[in-house]
Amino acid sequence: MAPANPLRLIQRAWYAASFDDFGAQSDHEIVGELTRQSHHAVELAQRDAWLAEIELLRRWLKGRQGTLLLEFNIPRMGLRADAVLVIAGCVVILEFKVGDSTVGQSALNQVWQYALDTKNFHETSHGLPIIPVVVPTGLAARESAAPGYASDGVRDPIALAPQQVPELLNELSQCFASPIDPKAWQAGRYRPTPTIIEAAQHLYARHEVTDIVRTEADATNLTDTAHRLEALIRQARQQGEKLICFVTGVPGAGKTLVGLNLATARRDIGDAHAVFLSGNGPLVSVLCEALTRDDVRRRRQAGESVTKASASKPIKAFIQNVHHFRDEALRAAQAPVDRIVIFDEAQRAWNRQKTTQFMRQKKNQPDFNRSEPEFLIETMDRHVGWAVIVCLVGGGQEIHTGEAGIGAWIDACRERFPHWRLCLSDQLLEAEYGAGEPLSRARAGSRTEFYRDLHLSVSMRSFRADSVSAFVKALLDLDGDAARDALSRFGDRYPIVVTRDLNAAKQWVRRQARANERYGLLGSSKAMRLRPYAVDVRLAADPIHYFLADGDDVRSSFYLEECATEFQVQGLELDWACAAWDADLRMTSAGWRHYDFSGSRWKNIHSTENQRNLKNAYRVLLTRARQGMVIFVPPGDQHDATRVPGYYAETFDYLRGLGLPVI
Repeated sequence: MAPANPLRLIQRAWYAASFDDFGAQSDHEIVGELTRQSHHAVELAQRDAWLAEIELLRRWLKGRQGTLLLEFNIPRMGLRADAVLVIAGCVVILEFKVGDSTVGQSALNQVWQYALDTKNFHETSHGLPIIPVVVPTGLAARESAAPGYASDGVRDPIALAPQQVPELLNELSQCFASPIDPKAWQAGRYRPTPTIIEAAQHLYARHEVTDIVRTEADATNLTDTAHRLEALIRQARQQGEKLICFVTGVPGAGKTLVGLNLATARRDIGDAHAVFLSGNGPLVSVLCEALTRDDVRRRRQAGESVTKASASKPIKAFIQNVHHFRDEALRAAQAPVDRIVIFDEAQRAWNRQKTTQFMRQKKNQPDFNRSEPEFLIETMDRHVGWAVIVCLVGGGQEIHTGEAGIGAWIDACRERFPHWRLCLSDQLLEAEYGAGEPLSRARAGSRTEFYRDLHLSVSMRSFRADSVSAFVKALLDLDGDAARDALSRFGDRYPIVVTRDLNAAKQWVRRQARANERYGLLGSSKAMRLRPYAVDVRLAADPIHYFLADGDDVRSSFYLEECATEFQVQGLELDWACAAWDADLRMTSAGWRHYDFSGSRWKNIHSTENQRNLKNAYRVLLTRARQGMVIFVPPGDQHDATRVPGYYAETFDYLRGLGLPVI
């Protein structure tokens, strides 16, 4: 007889029931519920796999106490675990490989990733042991060493033959005797923190931005900003006016995510189409490639015949390189098709001198005399009626000469386009955004408004420690007390270590990474004397291979051979980073000294702009890791005049003095 209400506990699983209720139901009822919850037609192979899993689970769970969840959704990129057992005082995640007699590392990594995501992002699992298990149903029983537990309570993954699973469950019942309240466990919120690549894929698949943020604070912050932008766009459209918005945020707070959310939501709206523009070529390339691959995978899984070329076309229509958008505006005098444009890292748009020089030398435009912000506003001003520009602004992110800063946008509006309304984050008043005098002049205007909810205040890049960016800022600002205070708040959750041995650094990141967590080698574009360590920053890493290729591809970040500089990684992320610190930025008794390697020796950088860019390059490198990093400071070589040990010693001593452990 079926239980009266067997599926009452369902929240994120397609099927959930106590072990007793599961045992009382028929195969037909269970498969029927799984089929009902599926979004696609269920193939016979899937039905047969479910029946095989159910048969095994009946044998394993008979006479035990706990809760079973089948097709358990892990809400980060639509992952689903075959089965989850809430048993004794732990959580067992099972991935079945029906019919397989062997198991590969990819299968182990798959279930390991499920376990890590559950541990990191499911609040009622934070303090529980998580046990990932692969069950190839044709695997022969074999002796294996007992896997260990990491410090966070996630056990190393293991493959077991079906007849070995009861022994594991007996062991766990003895080790973790305190029962878990299954209702409270299932009611726990999932608070995922996706990478920007995962977030873009999620949004392109038409999920909401609130589905992929980590905490209620993040959701509120992001949602408030998104709602404010939508309200301003709606108002501009209704009143037929032109509007420019400036959204600010701390590093990793989700500025790009807000922009992508706006662009993806409006990619099919004809007269209100939005396009996401970035001057960050690597970011655009990686996002377009990742979205194309994911879209092809999803559509083929749904039975659709699609080519990569056809899938890429609509993606390239709403994510573009800002320079391509600019060049198209040079070819045609009419307004662009887009009524809404989102400029990522708008402060990095080119100033008048750099744009004029480029246009003269590269585009045969000898009379061009505008900054990039001025020309881009001019392009959108071609629209009859309404138009909206959204500028996403990061502080301390300028890493190249000729970057105009926010002042160029504000001055262009005030001097040439006074009919444009400015809606500004109130945080633009802070010194780190460099708006300065132009902002002071704009504040006096009647068409300038400030909004608190156009600022994103919560960093989401590191789900383990949201104050890493504050630590890096204090480190670079030589505020030792603030750096030590920040480190004391997250050091146990987000390890940062320092070493003089590059091999030790590489071994450290390899040991830290689990499952599919990505790690990589980073270095400043001016770090020219890392070559003795086979690190040559002049050979630019291909960002698509670096960030998207698997671990068996020598071009991927996993090999720790390709070194990505600030130009390849800005806006992107790694789980674990190995950051090499050369003598271009070195500590001295007088503070930071800035150097450029030219010919055969280091030369002082005198330009304040170039000094700022070098400091910001290290800011970018030191804020790329989501879970932790190792900083490699070379020991130097007394026989090499370009690598004198003294060039590095004070930098190493400074980092160690902040409290970073030495390995």
